[in-house]
Amino acid sequence: MGAPSSGLIAEFFIQNLEDTHLAQISNKHHITAYFGYVDDILIIYDSRHSDIKSIQDDFNMLHPNMTFTAETESNKQINFLDITIHKTPTKWTTSIYRKPTFTDSIIPYTSNHPPQHKHASIRYL
Repeated sequence: MGAPSSGLIAEFFIQNLEDTHLAQISNKHHITAYFGYVDDILIIYDSRHSDIKSIQDDFNMLHPNMTFTAETESNKQINFLDITIHKTPTKWTTSIYRKPTFTDSIIPYTSNHPPQHKHASIRYL
């Protein structure tokens, strides 16, 4: 991923895979929701019709150089990006997820970063 265009080409490749194969996999496994951001995917599916292992196997068959791993919910919750999604019998709630390595440190105001970055880091916390 050394060239500036690498990220764009990778995104085109992933979009093409999703456009050509996602509908078939979704129908086969009764996937009700698919959310993706860069290399993270959140899938909500009907467990009465499929299981995560068979979904993962189908995703791993999309391309020989790609390997998908799966993380399942535990204690009725799962972390996706910086969000923890909690499942209750009637609704879903969200909270901010902080990784165990989170340090609470931000960009010093006297640094040479653009002001937008400094303000964004404060809003993030």
